Amino acid sequence: MNDVDPLSLDSISLLLVWTAIATYVLAFVAFTIDLAQRAARTTAPQRERELAGAGGPVRTPAPPDLQDPPESPDSIRVPPSQRPRLLWARIGTSLTALAFVFHLAGTVTRGIAAERVPWANMYEFALTGTVLIVAVYLAVLRRYDLRFLGAFLIGMIVLLLGGATISFYVEVVPLMDPLKSIWLVIHVFVASLATALFAIACGISITQLLQNRKARRLARTSTDARRTPRSSVLNTLPAADALETLAYRFAIVGFMFWTFTLIAGAIWANDSWGRYWGFDVKEVWTFVIWVLYAGYIHARATRGWRGSPSAWLSIVGFVAVLFNFTIVNMYFQGLHSYSGLS
Repeated sequence: MNDVDPLSLDSISLLLVWTAIATYVLAFVAFTIDLAQRAARTTAPQRERELAGAGGPVRTPAPPDLQDPPESPDSIRVPPSQRPRLLWARIGTSLTALAFVFHLAGTVTRGIAAERVPWANMYEFALTGTVLIVAVYLAVLRRYDLRFLGAFLIGMIVLLLGGATISFYVEVVPLMDPLKSIWLVIHVFVASLATALFAIACGISITQLLQNRKARRLARTSTDARRTPRSSVLNTLPAADALETLAYRFAIVGFMFWTFTLIAGAIWANDSWGRYWGFDVKEVWTFVIWVLYAGYIHARATRGWRGSPSAWLSIVGFVAVLFNFTIVNMYFQGLHSYSGLS
Protein backbone atom coordinates (compact mmCIF):
# COMPACT_ATOMS: atom_id res chain seq x y z
CA MET A 1 0.00 0.00 0.00
CA ASN A 2 1.34 3.40 -0.95
CA ASP A 3 2.19 6.02 1.66
CA VAL A 4 -0.05 9.08 1.82
CA ASP A 5 0.28 12.48 3.38
CA PRO A 6 -0.82 12.08 7.04
CA LEU A 7 -2.73 15.38 6.86
CA SER A 8 -4.53 14.81 3.56
CA LEU A 9 -8.22 14.08 3.13
CA ASP A 10 -7.27 10.84 1.47
CA SER A 11 -5.41 9.69 4.57
CA ILE A 12 -8.41 10.60 6.73
CA SER A 13 -10.57 8.57 4.35
CA LEU A 14 -8.21 5.61 4.69
CA LEU A 15 -8.29 5.85 8.49
CA LEU A 16 -12.09 5.90 8.45
CA VAL A 17 -12.18 2.87 6.17
CA TRP A 18 -9.87 0.87 8.47
CA THR A 19 -12.00 1.91 11.45
CA ALA A 20 -15.06 0.65 9.57
CA ILE A 21 -13.33 -2.67 8.81
CA ALA A 22 -12.40 -3.15 12.49
CA THR A 23 -16.00 -2.41 13.53
CA TYR A 24 -17.35 -4.79 10.87
CA VAL A 25 -15.13 -7.51 12.34
CA LEU A 26 -16.72 -6.94 15.75
CA ALA A 27 -20.18 -7.05 14.16
CA PHE A 28 -19.29 -10.32 12.40
CA VAL A 29 -18.22 -11.83 15.74
CA ALA A 30 -21.48 -10.69 17.35
CA PHE A 31 -23.61 -12.18 14.57
CA THR A 32 -21.64 -15.43 14.76
CA ILE A 33 -22.22 -15.66 18.52
CA ASP A 34 -25.91 -15.02 17.87
CA LEU A 35 -26.09 -18.00 15.50
CA ALA A 36 -24.26 -20.20 18.02
CA GLN A 37 -26.65 -19.18 20.80
CA ARG A 38 -29.68 -19.82 18.61
CA ALA A 39 -28.44 -23.36 18.05
CA ALA A 40 -27.68 -23.85 21.76
CA ARG A 41 -31.11 -22.59 22.82
CA THR A 42 -32.86 -25.28 20.76
CA THR A 43 -31.40 -27.98 23.02
CA ALA A 44 -33.45 -26.95 26.05
CA PRO A 45 -36.92 -27.47 24.47
CA GLN A 46 -35.72 -30.75 22.96
CA ARG A 47 -34.52 -31.97 26.37
CA GLU A 48 -37.87 -31.06 27.90
CA ARG A 49 -39.70 -33.07 25.21
CA GLU A 50 -37.47 -36.04 25.95
CA LEU A 51 -38.23 -35.78 29.67
CA ALA A 52 -41.95 -35.49 28.97
CA GLY A 53 -41.84 -38.60 26.81
CA ALA A 54 -40.12 -40.47 29.64
CA GLY A 55 -42.70 -39.37 32.21
CA GLY A 56 -40.68 -36.40 33.43
CA PRO A 57 -41.98 -32.90 34.14
CA VAL A 58 -43.46 -30.91 31.27
CA ARG A 59 -42.31 -27.30 31.14
CA THR A 60 -43.28 -24.25 29.18
CA PRO A 61 -43.12 -24.41 25.37
CA ALA A 62 -40.24 -23.00 23.37
CA PRO A 63 -40.16 -19.23 22.92
CA PRO A 64 -41.64 -17.91 19.66
CA ASP A 65 -38.25 -17.62 17.96
CA LEU A 66 -37.55 -21.33 18.56
CA GLN A 67 -40.86 -22.76 17.34
CA ASP A 68 -41.61 -24.06 13.84
CA PRO A 69 -39.91 -22.06 11.06
CA PRO A 70 -42.06 -19.51 9.21
CA GLU A 71 -43.58 -20.94 6.04
CA SER A 72 -44.13 -17.58 4.31
CA PRO A 73 -41.74 -14.65 3.72
CA ASP A 74 -44.47 -12.34 5.02
CA SER A 75 -44.26 -14.11 8.38
CA ILE A 76 -40.74 -12.71 8.90
CA ARG A 77 -41.92 -9.23 7.96
CA VAL A 78 -41.97 -8.22 11.60
CA PRO A 79 -41.47 -4.66 12.88
CA PRO A 80 -38.20 -4.30 14.82
CA SER A 81 -40.10 -3.63 18.07
CA GLN A 82 -41.92 -6.99 17.83
CA ARG A 83 -38.93 -9.20 17.04
CA PRO A 84 -37.29 -11.64 19.47
CA ARG A 85 -34.88 -9.72 21.67
CA LEU A 86 -31.74 -11.62 20.72
CA LEU A 87 -28.94 -9.79 22.51
CA TRP A 88 -26.03 -10.63 20.21
CA ALA A 89 -28.10 -10.05 17.08
CA ARG A 90 -28.97 -6.57 18.38
CA ILE A 91 -25.31 -5.91 19.20
CA GLY A 92 -24.29 -7.07 15.72
CA THR A 93 -26.88 -4.83 14.09
CA SER A 94 -25.79 -1.81 16.16
CA LEU A 95 -22.12 -2.41 15.33
CA THR A 96 -22.99 -2.80 11.65
CA ALA A 97 -24.79 0.55 11.69
CA LEU A 98 -21.80 2.18 13.42
CA ALA A 99 -19.37 0.65 10.93
CA PHE A 100 -21.59 1.85 8.08
CA VAL A 101 -21.28 5.44 9.36
CA PHE A 102 -17.45 5.17 9.31
CA HIS A 103 -17.59 3.42 5.93
CA LEU A 104 -19.84 6.07 4.38
CA ALA A 105 -17.72 8.87 5.84
CA GLY A 106 -14.58 7.29 4.37
CA THR A 107 -16.25 6.98 0.96
CA VAL A 108 -17.51 10.57 0.97
CA THR A 109 -14.12 11.86 2.16
CA ARG A 110 -12.42 10.00 -0.68
CA GLY A 111 -14.79 11.67 -3.13
CA ILE A 112 -14.10 15.12 -1.66
CA ALA A 113 -10.35 14.48 -1.85
CA ALA A 114 -10.67 13.42 -5.50
CA GLU A 115 -13.20 16.18 -6.36
CA ARG A 116 -15.34 13.63 -8.19
CA VAL A 117 -17.50 10.59 -7.52
CA PRO A 118 -15.38 7.92 -5.78
CA TRP A 119 -15.64 5.08 -8.28
CA ALA A 120 -12.85 5.48 -10.82
CA ASN A 121 -10.72 2.41 -9.96
CA MET A 122 -11.06 -0.97 -8.25
CA TYR A 123 -10.40 0.39 -4.76
CA GLU A 124 -13.11 3.01 -5.16
CA PHE A 125 -15.47 0.52 -6.83
CA ALA A 126 -15.06 -1.77 -3.81
CA LEU A 127 -15.50 1.14 -1.42
CA THR A 128 -18.78 2.21 -3.01
CA GLY A 129 -20.09 -1.28 -3.76
CA THR A 130 -19.62 -2.57 -0.21
CA VAL A 131 -21.13 0.55 1.38
CA LEU A 132 -24.23 0.04 -0.78
CA ILE A 133 -24.48 -3.63 0.22
CA VAL A 134 -24.50 -2.63 3.89
CA ALA A 135 -26.92 0.24 3.24
CA VAL A 136 -29.39 -2.06 1.47
CA TYR A 137 -29.04 -4.70 4.21
CA LEU A 138 -29.73 -2.17 6.98
CA ALA A 139 -32.71 -0.80 5.04
CA VAL A 140 -34.09 -4.30 4.48
CA LEU A 141 -33.78 -5.06 8.21
CA ARG A 142 -36.46 -2.43 8.81
CA ARG A 143 -38.90 -4.64 6.86
CA TYR A 144 -37.63 -8.22 7.21
CA ASP A 145 -35.92 -9.91 10.14
CA LEU A 146 -32.81 -11.06 8.26
CA ARG A 147 -30.42 -10.79 11.17
CA PHE A 148 -29.49 -14.45 10.59
CA LEU A 149 -27.76 -13.29 7.37
CA GLY A 150 -25.51 -10.89 9.29
CA ALA A 151 -22.60 -13.30 9.71
CA PHE A 152 -22.57 -14.11 5.98
CA LEU A 153 -22.99 -10.57 4.65
CA ILE A 154 -20.75 -8.78 7.13
CA GLY A 155 -18.10 -11.49 6.81
CA MET A 156 -18.17 -10.96 3.05
CA ILE A 157 -17.88 -7.18 3.56
CA VAL A 158 -14.81 -7.66 5.76
CA LEU A 159 -13.15 -9.82 3.10
CA LEU A 160 -14.05 -7.58 0.15
CA LEU A 161 -13.36 -4.23 1.78
CA GLY A 162 -10.27 -5.41 3.66
CA GLY A 163 -8.86 -7.15 0.59
CA ALA A 164 -9.53 -4.12 -1.62
CA THR A 165 -7.91 -1.74 0.88
CA ILE A 166 -4.81 -3.93 1.14
CA SER A 167 -4.45 -4.95 -2.50
CA PHE A 168 -6.23 -2.33 -4.62
CA TYR A 169 -5.55 0.95 -2.83
CA VAL A 170 -4.15 3.71 -5.05
CA GLU A 171 -3.72 7.40 -4.43
CA VAL A 172 -6.21 9.85 -5.86
CA VAL A 173 -5.67 10.34 -9.59
CA PRO A 174 -7.62 12.29 -12.25
CA LEU A 175 -10.33 10.52 -14.22
CA MET A 176 -9.48 8.94 -17.57
CA ASP A 177 -11.18 10.68 -20.50
CA PRO A 178 -13.82 7.94 -21.14
CA LEU A 179 -14.92 8.20 -17.49
CA LYS A 180 -15.65 11.92 -17.68
CA SER A 181 -19.35 11.47 -18.22
CA ILE A 182 -22.58 11.66 -16.26
CA TRP A 183 -23.03 8.02 -17.23
CA LEU A 184 -20.22 7.14 -14.81
CA VAL A 185 -22.48 8.23 -11.95
CA ILE A 186 -25.58 6.51 -13.32
CA HIS A 187 -24.05 3.30 -14.68
CA VAL A 188 -21.78 2.43 -11.75
CA PHE A 189 -24.24 3.43 -9.04
CA VAL A 190 -27.06 1.31 -10.48
CA ALA A 191 -24.68 -1.63 -11.04
CA SER A 192 -23.53 -1.39 -7.40
CA LEU A 193 -27.14 -1.27 -6.22
CA ALA A 194 -27.96 -4.38 -8.24
CA THR A 195 -24.90 -6.11 -6.77
CA ALA A 196 -26.12 -5.33 -3.24
CA LEU A 197 -29.49 -6.95 -3.97
CA PHE A 198 -27.82 -9.97 -5.59
CA ALA A 199 -25.59 -10.37 -2.50
CA ILE A 200 -28.61 -10.56 -0.20
CA ALA A 201 -30.37 -12.97 -2.56
CA CYS A 202 -27.24 -15.15 -2.59
CA GLY A 203 -27.10 -15.28 1.22
CA ILE A 204 -30.78 -16.25 1.38
CA SER A 205 -30.28 -18.92 -1.31
CA ILE A 206 -27.39 -20.46 0.63
CA THR A 207 -29.62 -20.64 3.71
CA GLN A 208 -32.36 -22.18 1.54
CA LEU A 209 -29.98 -24.95 0.41
CA LEU A 210 -29.12 -25.70 4.05
CA GLN A 211 -32.81 -25.91 4.92
CA ASN A 212 -33.46 -28.20 1.95
CA ARG A 213 -30.61 -30.44 3.10
CA LYS A 214 -32.08 -30.58 6.61
CA ALA A 215 -35.52 -31.44 5.20
CA ARG A 216 -34.07 -34.30 3.12
CA ARG A 217 -32.22 -35.63 6.15
CA LEU A 218 -35.37 -35.56 8.27
CA ALA A 219 -37.30 -37.33 5.52
CA ARG A 220 -34.85 -40.24 5.75
CA THR A 221 -35.01 -40.54 9.54
CA SER A 222 -37.48 -42.46 11.67
CA THR A 223 -40.59 -40.91 13.21
CA ASP A 224 -39.01 -40.94 16.68
CA ALA A 225 -35.97 -39.07 15.37
CA ARG A 226 -38.21 -36.41 13.85
CA ARG A 227 -39.84 -35.80 17.20
CA THR A 228 -36.45 -35.06 18.74
CA PRO A 229 -34.45 -33.31 15.99
CA ARG A 230 -30.84 -32.45 16.51
CA SER A 231 -29.91 -29.03 17.84
CA SER A 232 -29.36 -26.71 14.90
CA VAL A 233 -29.54 -23.02 14.15
CA LEU A 234 -31.62 -24.00 11.11
CA ASN A 235 -34.49 -24.87 13.46
CA THR A 236 -34.84 -21.15 14.21
CA LEU A 237 -34.67 -19.90 10.61
CA PRO A 238 -37.44 -19.55 7.99
CA ALA A 239 -38.47 -22.61 6.01
CA ALA A 240 -36.94 -23.30 2.59
CA ASP A 241 -40.05 -22.22 0.64
CA ALA A 242 -40.18 -18.88 2.45
CA LEU A 243 -36.48 -18.32 1.81
CA GLU A 244 -36.86 -19.17 -1.88
CA THR A 245 -39.67 -16.66 -2.32
CA LEU A 246 -37.70 -13.98 -0.49
CA ALA A 247 -34.52 -14.59 -2.52
CA TYR A 248 -36.59 -14.36 -5.70
CA ARG A 249 -37.98 -10.97 -4.65
CA PHE A 250 -34.51 -9.54 -4.11
CA ALA A 251 -33.12 -11.11 -7.27
CA ILE A 252 -35.88 -9.82 -9.51
CA VAL A 253 -35.42 -6.23 -8.26
CA GLY A 254 -31.65 -6.61 -8.71
CA PHE A 255 -32.26 -7.99 -12.20
CA MET A 256 -34.22 -4.86 -13.15
CA PHE A 257 -31.34 -2.67 -11.97
CA TRP A 258 -28.83 -4.88 -13.82
CA THR A 259 -30.90 -4.60 -17.02
CA PHE A 260 -30.72 -0.81 -16.71
CA THR A 261 -26.95 -1.18 -16.09
CA LEU A 262 -26.61 -3.04 -19.38
CA ILE A 263 -28.63 -0.42 -21.27
CA ALA A 264 -26.85 2.53 -19.65
CA GLY A 265 -23.48 0.93 -20.40
CA ALA A 266 -24.39 0.61 -24.08
CA ILE A 267 -25.42 4.29 -24.25
CA TRP A 268 -22.20 5.31 -22.49
CA ALA A 269 -20.14 3.14 -24.86
CA ASN A 270 -21.73 4.87 -27.83
CA ASP A 271 -20.89 8.29 -26.37
CA SER A 272 -17.27 7.28 -25.62
CA TRP A 273 -16.32 4.95 -28.46
CA GLY A 274 -18.98 5.46 -31.13
CA ARG A 275 -20.61 2.02 -30.83
CA TYR A 276 -23.19 0.46 -28.51
CA TRP A 277 -21.64 -2.99 -28.37
CA GLY A 278 -18.16 -4.22 -29.19
CA PHE A 279 -17.78 -7.61 -27.45
CA ASP A 280 -15.34 -6.11 -24.96
CA VAL A 281 -14.69 -8.63 -22.17
CA LYS A 282 -16.47 -6.48 -19.57
CA GLU A 283 -19.48 -6.06 -21.82
CA VAL A 284 -19.64 -9.80 -22.44
CA TRP A 285 -19.47 -10.66 -18.73
CA THR A 286 -22.13 -8.09 -17.89
CA PHE A 287 -24.37 -9.80 -20.44
CA VAL A 288 -23.46 -13.26 -19.08
CA ILE A 289 -24.59 -12.15 -15.61
CA TRP A 290 -27.82 -10.82 -17.10
CA VAL A 291 -28.44 -14.19 -18.80
CA LEU A 292 -27.74 -16.11 -15.57
CA TYR A 293 -30.26 -14.10 -13.58
CA ALA A 294 -32.78 -14.18 -16.42
CA GLY A 295 -32.37 -17.96 -16.31
CA TYR A 296 -32.86 -17.96 -12.55
CA ILE A 297 -36.07 -15.93 -12.79
CA HIS A 298 -37.36 -18.17 -15.58
CA ALA A 299 -36.30 -21.36 -13.77
CA ARG A 300 -38.32 -20.52 -10.70
CA ALA A 301 -41.44 -20.35 -12.87
CA THR A 302 -40.58 -23.64 -14.58
CA ARG A 303 -41.80 -26.94 -13.15
CA GLY A 304 -38.94 -29.04 -11.79
CA TRP A 305 -36.51 -26.14 -11.36
CA ARG A 306 -37.84 -24.72 -8.13
CA GLY A 307 -36.04 -25.46 -4.89
CA SER A 308 -32.35 -26.31 -4.89
CA PRO A 309 -31.73 -25.92 -8.67
CA SER A 310 -32.99 -22.34 -8.71
CA ALA A 311 -31.04 -21.58 -5.51
CA TRP A 312 -27.85 -22.77 -7.17
CA LEU A 313 -28.53 -20.46 -10.12
CA SER A 314 -28.84 -17.54 -7.71
CA ILE A 315 -25.51 -18.43 -6.10
CA VAL A 316 -23.75 -18.97 -9.44
CA GLY A 317 -25.05 -15.60 -10.62
CA PHE A 318 -23.51 -13.78 -7.66
CA VAL A 319 -20.23 -15.69 -8.08
CA ALA A 320 -20.20 -14.41 -11.68
CA VAL A 321 -20.70 -10.84 -10.35
CA LEU A 322 -17.67 -11.23 -8.07
CA PHE A 323 -15.67 -12.79 -10.92
CA ASN A 324 -16.59 -9.85 -13.14
CA PHE A 325 -15.37 -7.38 -10.52
CA THR A 326 -12.12 -9.13 -9.56
CA ILE A 327 -10.71 -11.53 -12.16
CA VAL A 328 -12.01 -9.71 -15.25
CA ASN A 329 -10.75 -6.33 -14.00
CA MET A 330 -7.35 -7.67 -12.97
CA TYR A 331 -6.40 -10.16 -15.67
CA PHE A 332 -8.35 -9.34 -18.83
CA GLN A 333 -7.35 -6.47 -21.08
CA GLY A 334 -10.01 -4.37 -22.75
CA LEU A 335 -11.56 -0.94 -23.05
CA HIS A 336 -12.85 -1.25 -19.48
CA SER A 337 -9.40 -1.59 -17.90
CA TYR A 338 -9.89 0.98 -15.17
CA SER A 339 -8.59 -1.01 -12.21
CA GLY A 340 -5.95 1.62 -11.39
CA LEU A 341 -3.42 -1.17 -10.77
CA SER A 342 -0.04 -1.11 -12.43
